[in-house]
Amino acid sequence: MLASVTSLFGVFLGGGLSFLVQRTTQRSAERVEVTRQTSARAAARRDERVAVIREFIAQAQAAERAAIHRPDNWDSDEWYPAAQSSMDSLWVAERTIHVLCAPSLHAPARAYAEALNHVVWQERTGTPVWEYLEPSRLAFLNAARQGVDDPA
Repeated sequence: MLASVTSLFGVFLGGGLSFLVQRTTQRSAERVEVTRQTSARAAARRDERVAVIREFIAQAQAAERAAIHRPDNWDSDEWYPAAQSSMDSLWVAERTIHVLCAPSLHAPARAYAEALNHVVWQERTGTPVWEYLEPSRLAFLNAARQGVDDPA
């Protein structure tokens, strides 16, 4: 009888230990999977922010080109539609930054877009376009450098 009880106890102990090992392994695998998914999600969001920033920079460059090449006659058949299109694209890119990036990046992007809007549509002062835009452009680019890795 003692041998049967000892044998039965050994089976329960072995089964319990086996269960604990399997449960621990399963939990460990689940934690690894959650960590992997979190890292993948963070990388995808970072890539998305980089793409949005790149698009904003491209649209800002197009708007800056429109401002530099603005003719004295604003009703130019070629310039006005191109300038309108570039500014529309710039505002879309700015709003996309607002949606996908941190507020610390959106504020400089908004300031840069407003400065671009000013040089495209407002009367010019004696300041060259690039000199007028330089402070807001640099503020945006510095914020973008930091904003790429900031979680939004």
